[in-house]
Amino acid sequence: MSNLILFWHRRDLRLSDNIGLSKARERSPKIIGVFCLDPAILEGDDIAPARVAYLLGCLEELEKNYHQKGSQLLIIRGNPSQTLVNLAGNLSAKAVFFNLDIEPYARQRDQQVIAALQTKGIEVETFWDQLLHAPGQVLTLSKSPYTVYTPFWKNWSQLAKASPKTLENLQGLDENEGEKLTETINLPTLENLGFTWQNPLPLTPGEKAAHSRLEEFCQGVINNYQEDRNFPAFDGTSRLSAALKFGAIGIRTIWTATLELLENCCAQEAKDSIITWQQELAWREFYQHCLYFFPELAVGAYRKEFRHFPWQDNEEHFQAWCQGKTGYPIVDAAMRQLNETGWMHNRCRMIVASFLTKDLIINWQKGEKYFMQKLFDGDLAANNGGWQWSASSGMDPKPLRIFNPASQTQKFDPEGEYIRQWLPELASVDTEYLVTGKIPRLERHRCGYPEPIVDHNQQQKEFKRLYSNQKPKR
Repeated sequence: MSNLILFWHRRDLRLSDNIGLSKARERSPKIIGVFCLDPAILEGDDIAPARVAYLLGCLEELEKNYHQKGSQLLIIRGNPSQTLVNLAGNLSAKAVFFNLDIEPYARQRDQQVIAALQTKGIEVETFWDQLLHAPGQVLTLSKSPYTVYTPFWKNWSQLAKASPKTLENLQGLDENEGEKLTETINLPTLENLGFTWQNPLPLTPGEKAAHSRLEEFCQGVINNYQEDRNFPAFDGTSRLSAALKFGAIGIRTIWTATLELLENCCAQEAKDSIITWQQELAWREFYQHCLYFFPELAVGAYRKEFRHFPWQDNEEHFQAWCQGKTGYPIVDAAMRQLNETGWMHNRCRMIVASFLTKDLIINWQKGEKYFMQKLFDGDLAANNGGWQWSASSGMDPKPLRIFNPASQTQKFDPEGEYIRQWLPELASVDTEYLVTGKIPRLERHRCGYPEPIVDHNQQQKEFKRLYSNQKPKR
């Protein structure tokens, strides 16, 4: 009789290209999947209903996929160091396998789970799955973690990367063992968990949809990625961020797809675009490595001069920013997209983050938290890294970077298509007015669109003044 192994899913909601699950299958065919709905996460003040909706959709498909493989996915709810450990004990599991995470809470939680399982004499095996290279595998010549992206990319890109693996059929619980499942629950609905999300998600949840999106992206969109990714009115990005955050698709699957494209590609423009997307995947890993080695990033600025920065934190301005009512069309369009869809184009994420921190002079952490409360792809490392980059508080060789909303619009939404999509009240406004932001007062009044809440040039000077006072004196 095969020994039972519990596989604890977290950010790897799939069966294929799953390192920990493949390792468990090498040990035993009798593998039961388990997912724990953790109140410490679900009851946090930075949880997005759209993100929970995507999670539940992934779990629903994962249940079906386990069944097709001959096994089960069990759902439990509570503190994993109690509920997961009790489940493993009641089922007389030989071992619990799971893939590691880089986030501070996850690392602390996992140590508690490991200790509790070992106390019960249950073996624990852990693996790195969500990264192509685990923390500690990409270091400087002095064996230190990188704090600048470009040298990280140069090293990271030269390292050999693993290939994805498929999963063989499994064995599940028999009827007698099933009677011991007192801790398990049916997969709850979004409403059961106290959330509401009515709008369609930008990506259908689950492994199948993620693979379909990757295929669609690789069949054409990626060939113009280097240029089109900056234009929010275009479908020029992969939109796989949520699938990567929850592991609905494996990173080795994605990387292998890029290698196959490069091998079969002739046009230099397409090659450059594929490499640019590879660099974006490396940015994802860079931020995850940073958070692993510098967990203090989750609670504050990396650069010392921003740890006591005199943010103005005007609450009326913050609410106007949240609601897309700043009077700056590109900013407001992006915030409406976020609020309505749970997603925002990456170019726009940089624009609105710069506007909050450099124009409104509001603490980047307020924006970081608001994003996590809305984004269906909200990921601590990527979100924190992006916000600290925009705020100039993070790891960045060019710290003082200020985006001008008008020039950004003229470069990346030159016809105002994106603005008109998300600000329909401005649909009839002349394009020149839209992209320069210089909409006449009477026209704003006619459309019911607000006046700018601040003057960009004045606020830019004020931010630079505050910043110069914070810089270390030589």
